[in-house]
Formats: sequence, C-alpha cells, structure tokens
Amino acid sequence: MGFFQRCVARSLLQGQRSLGGPAPGSERLKPEAPATRSLGPGSRRPYSAGIPGIQERTLVAVKPDGVQRRLVGDVIKRFERRGFKLVGMKLLQANEGLLAEHYHELRRKPFYPALIHYMTSGPVVAMVWEGYNVVRTSRAMVGDTNSTEAKPGTIRGDFSIHVSRNVVHASDSVETAQREISLWFHSNELVEWDCCDYSNTYQL
Repeated sequence: MGFFQRCVARSLLQGQRSLGGPAPGSERLKPEAPATRSLGPGSRRPYSAGIPGIQERTLVAVKPDGVQRRLVGDVIKRFERRGFKLVGMKLLQANEGLLAEHYHELRRKPFYPALIHYMTSGPVVAMVWEGYNVVRTSRAMVGDTNSTEAKPGTIRGDFSIHVSRNVVHASDSVETAQREISLWFHSNELVEWDCCDYSNTYQL
C-alpha cells in the first residue's frame, strides 16, 4: 500500500471512530454477555411469594380412632380438594410428654387422664397444611368439638358420634398452630414446594 492509500485508510478509520462505529476487527474483542444462570430448586423464588397470607400453616392430626377406622384418606382428600397444600405428614405413636405439651391447657380438667389414655391408645397421623386463612377454614371443615353439635358436611359431623372420639384435631388460632407445629415437627420435616395449580386457586 502506498503512502497516499495509507493516509486515506487512516482518515477513514479515524472518522469511523469519531462517529462511534466499531474499529475494524473490534468485534472479535467484544466481551461476551454473561450467560443467564438458571437457579436451582433451592434458590428458586417460590411462586406463592407474591400472594399475601398464602403461607399460613396449621396442624391437623387424625386421632387414634380416625386411624383405626381408616379415615386418614378421607381427611386428606377434603383438604386437598379445598385447595390447601400438604407440607408435612407423619405417622407416629405419640408419647405422654408430647401430649402433655400439646394439651397443657387441659391438665386441670377432670377428663385429662382419659384424654391422654385415648391419645396414646394407637398411632396418630399428624399433618401440616398451608394456604390462605387455613387455620380458620380448617376449624370450619373439622366441625364442633362436641360431635353432636357438629354440622353435617364437616369431618366430625360426618364421622363422629361422641366427643370422646371426635376423629381429628385442628389448631384453633395462628399462634396455637405455630406452637403445635413446632411440637410435632422438626423444621427439616416440612417441605417447601410450589403448587402448579395456584393460578386456579388464588386470584393473582
């Protein structure tokens, strides 16, 4: 290339730079955009995070008479059909220490010894259900403690005929639910997962 050609080429290159254009060959030096990283299940933002109150939890326990009568499946089906999410479940033989903590407000009641004897007479299925207003709704689904007062359509109204064998327990307040869940479950026994049908259950 002659002197004149080199001058023309240099002028063109400088003009291109002044206009903001890339220098010849600079495309090869352009840094690559950072790759989009997919988040693993542990760091994925829960689908329910944007719905206030949806992560409220309650303890529901099928008592020994309910387990003996094979009613566990019926109880689970009612909560699933209602739209609540099961985040913890276990079958266990409850000991007196656990039950003394659970029923600590009833220790002075005359029926307390019979209650403990009944609750240790067989296995219990303890569950943690999650969802919007789940504590209040669960109490309505379970029905009155006295089975003769429980309305038809509730669990106790359909399956129990006496207060001493009323099939199921459900926490009566959010504060009580938190205390009872911590008694019956370790934190690592509760499973965090996203329901695929939340868009059909809740208004987003």
